[in-house]
Amino acid sequence: MQENNTKYPSQSLTEMNEIVLPNDTNTLNNLMGGKMLHWMDICAAIAAQKHSNQIVVTAAVDSVSFKESIRLGDVVTLTAYVTRAFNSSMEVFIEVYAHSIPRGEKIKSNEAYYTFVALDSRNRPVAVPQIEPQTPEEQSKFDGALRRRQVRLILAGKMKPEDAKELKNLFV
Repeated sequence: MQENNTKYPSQSLTEMNEIVLPNDTNTLNNLMGGKMLHWMDICAAIAAQKHSNQIVVTAAVDSVSFKESIRLGDVVTLTAYVTRAFNSSMEVFIEVYAHSIPRGEKIKSNEAYYTFVALDSRNRPVAVPQIEPQTPEEQSKFDGALRRRQVRLILAGKMKPEDAKELKNLFV
């Protein structure tokens, strides 16, 4: 694992590399989706732990689309960072790229938003530090995080649509 603060200045930045081996593939020699989700969850959890200095648990995963297949032998690079912190939860953005070293190709395969909750030593939610966006891209993700959170809460039955003020503001 290495840190690369050139594109993502956030302190929670986490970059992870994996190589796709035969045991990671399906019958078409493409990376299995479940393995990809596993790697994404680990990378995003590390970013959330670095931000909160706490143990974290996955609370939600937003829609993950598999845009491009990742092939046997490709090197997969996952990059994650916290976009916004709420009370005890954090939204983490993650991107996935596949590198075919012999072919000299690099493709973006996936991106997603994960939500984690920080826990104390008794497994109770604990407050996390807030985020201060530094770049226009970070500000954009920070601003959108509240809307994404309201959608998650509505879909989980934890918020009534009429209470989602940030979402309403998009249409009023």
